[in-house]
Amino acid sequence: MERYDAEATEARWQAVWDAKACFRAREDASRPKYYVLEMFPYPSGRIHIGHTRNYTMGDVVARAKRAQGYNVLHPMGWDAFGMPAENAAMERKVHPAKWTYENIATMRGQLQRMGLAIDWSREIATCHPEYYRHEQKLFLDFLKADLVTRKESWVNWDPVDHTVLANEQVIDGRGWRSGAMVERRKLSQWFLRITAFADELLADLGTLDRWPSKVRLMQENWIGKSEGARVRFALSDQPAGYDQPHVEVYTTRPDTLFGASFLAIAADHPLAAAAAADQPALADFIAECRSAGTSEAVIEAQEKRGYATGLTVTHPFDPSWQLPVYVANFVLMEYGTGAIFGCPAHDQRDLDFARKYELPVQPVVIPAGTDPVAFEVGTEAFTGDGRLAFSHFLDGLDVPTAKSRAIQELEARGHGTGTVTFRLRDWGVSRQRYWGCPIPVIHCADCGIVPVPEADLPVQLPDDVTFDAPGNPLDRHPTWRHVPCPTCGKPGLRETDTFDTFIDSSWYFARFCSPRSDQPFDVNATNYWLPVDQYIGGVEHAILHLLYSRFFMRALKAAGYPVVVEPFAGLFTQGMVVHETYQDPSGTWLGPAEVSRQADGTIVRTETGTPVTVGRIEKMSKSKKNVIDPDEIIARYGADTARWFMLSDSPPERDVEWTESGVEGAHRFTQRIWRLVSQVQGLPPVGTAPTSDGPAALALRRQVHRAIADVTSEIEGFRFNKAIARLYELVNAINEAPADSAMGPARREALEALALLIAPFMPHLAEEAWSRLGHASLVVDTPWPKADAALTAVDTVTIAVQINGKLRTTMEAAKDADKAAVEAAAFALEPIVRAVKDQTVRKVVVVPNRIVNIVL
Repeated sequence: MERYDAEATEARWQAVWDAKACFRAREDASRPKYYVLEMFPYPSGRIHIGHTRNYTMGDVVARAKRAQGYNVLHPMGWDAFGMPAENAAMERKVHPAKWTYENIATMRGQLQRMGLAIDWSREIATCHPEYYRHEQKLFLDFLKADLVTRKESWVNWDPVDHTVLANEQVIDGRGWRSGAMVERRKLSQWFLRITAFADELLADLGTLDRWPSKVRLMQENWIGKSEGARVRFALSDQPAGYDQPHVEVYTTRPDTLFGASFLAIAADHPLAAAAAADQPALADFIAECRSAGTSEAVIEAQEKRGYATGLTVTHPFDPSWQLPVYVANFVLMEYGTGAIFGCPAHDQRDLDFARKYELPVQPVVIPAGTDPVAFEVGTEAFTGDGRLAFSHFLDGLDVPTAKSRAIQELEARGHGTGTVTFRLRDWGVSRQRYWGCPIPVIHCADCGIVPVPEADLPVQLPDDVTFDAPGNPLDRHPTWRHVPCPTCGKPGLRETDTFDTFIDSSWYFARFCSPRSDQPFDVNATNYWLPVDQYIGGVEHAILHLLYSRFFMRALKAAGYPVVVEPFAGLFTQGMVVHETYQDPSGTWLGPAEVSRQADGTIVRTETGTPVTVGRIEKMSKSKKNVIDPDEIIARYGADTARWFMLSDSPPERDVEWTESGVEGAHRFTQRIWRLVSQVQGLPPVGTAPTSDGPAALALRRQVHRAIADVTSEIEGFRFNKAIARLYELVNAINEAPADSAMGPARREALEALALLIAPFMPHLAEEAWSRLGHASLVVDTPWPKADAALTAVDTVTIAVQINGKLRTTMEAAKDADKAAVEAAAFALEPIVRAVKDQTVRKVVVVPNRIVNIVL
């Protein structure tokens, strides 16, 4: 029996699919549509096998849905702008465009060798002017619809990448790309008004029933709707330079106002600047606060410090009660009003601050059954439920009632109002870099900010830039930024900031619907294809990308585009592919291809024989070199083997460890399938109707139709590993079925079903098997098999077949079947035929519906 030649077979079938344009998608109102999409990759070099798991999952769904009669759209593109290209330009002395397009060519070839059912005719790259000219048009439409603002604000500044970062792009106080500690700077920035849709974005999470609950919760927390009160604390003395007689605080706990012991304001609060005018030490403290990052993680981790301004405010419920005002490093202007009141007894951060500066700690919420006079707070704030005490008109009330009562009193006294706020802030989209989409506006000394006329789009990036100095090369370009004002004709300056790359990825799924349209998207195409039926990607994009995309569609709707507001009907967040890490004695990371395992189990550097340290099993990353190149795996085993292993070893939402033994096991299974389908001698011709003559044929047919039902269900539920387990069982059943001629029709049905069921996972092997079985058609053009309900009904039993009391195999039989028929079916099983051979059978014991024991 010849071995299955994966290399030759896969190349041949890929050529056939391409020649026949099998995966070219077109709108077709006569068929239900299905849009499956994986989050598109950044072209950073070469992909590793971890990347391909994501695309293989989408491919399984796309191929299965296509076979089930859906009109499938499964496109691919490149999220191609961003800082890594500029970093490469500086390090390698190469233009970002050249580096990017070369990487795209490399990665496209790697993905195509995986045999993905992708419509490559729709390929897009966000760095191509034909893509970003439409993005510029959308921005100008948002500008007209009052969804764009420009304002001075404190921003997160990445000192390595020399650009602004959104709060979501600051991870543990560091830039998400560079890893550098962020700083704070005040810059004039462009913002998209995502806050205008905060309520809608929050409420509509409830409609996303095919999203993981953890992702919806993450978005809910990020939007952060809270009900509370704005409280005005009157200043005892209004300092020069501050134009308000009070300080406004937003709080979700107005019930604890009688536990207040201080007011804290942000370093950027106007009152802080006024107070620092004649206090150099306070000015120094403010400068120190500004040098720290703005992310919540940094703020929570740092020591809580403050500076007493010497100012006091009056308590809103007691005109004789004065509270000191501090500038504190844990209060930010970007959140609430930039000022808080501290209630140390019931907030741990406030308590730590109060203990440090020896401020009063008065409990006002007392646990049930506790004497208020005896209750004290030590080093841990009490944040539980209880009733109010030491709070005058609030005494004895539960917390929710006390909140309402406190707001009523604030409003009655004119010292505050009940209000709803959101944690969500407008999306700052300005980035100080070259390799991004230019923001299409011109600054004119007379006319102000002037939109670039639509006829002049795209505003293209100049090619002749240099990266010999940090910062944005567009600022240094001698000619590009100098243009006449479109309104008055006088000299103007182009905007040199470019867009945050998350804008590029916030609408690409809509562009895929009509990627060659001379408009951002063809309305008929988007109305047909959107929303994306199944979106697949990492949970790390739960906030940055997914929330921005949801906003973008709403902004498009508000700007007059007739699009759906929820872009992704279904979302699946996949696990990672992980691998061991290796380091040599000097601490240098080594890749799996650079090490080898010795007979005694030790791992050494192949080149030198030096022992290496085996580290943790971690997500594949280029920095730690624990990556597997898919080209190497495809060359050795074939793409189908890689696809099969990545989906067979664990549930798709969990991590899977890449192991050589696991891949080899998957490869052996492809050979096993090939041996089965290659044995076509004696099979009836194509088109022969299956029959259930005899218990063995009936048992095999029941296995086949249950496998069809189960694999269909498991693919639909994203339980790919369970679908594969069911296919292993089917192969075993086919292999163990009798090989006599009476089984021919049932065996053909089983082998044909097997070829069709493995097609989403191992499409090349499926095509080769289908051809070997005598079919002139393609598997990709063949309908998905349907399970016969009569054969999947549970009216059979699994019977253990033993020899001398030892289990040799199992078989399916009709419940309460005749003992003679059960015995005959058992003796026809291949493992039993091999075991009995010419030996004398002394006795056969048949336990109805349970056991057949053959005694030799």
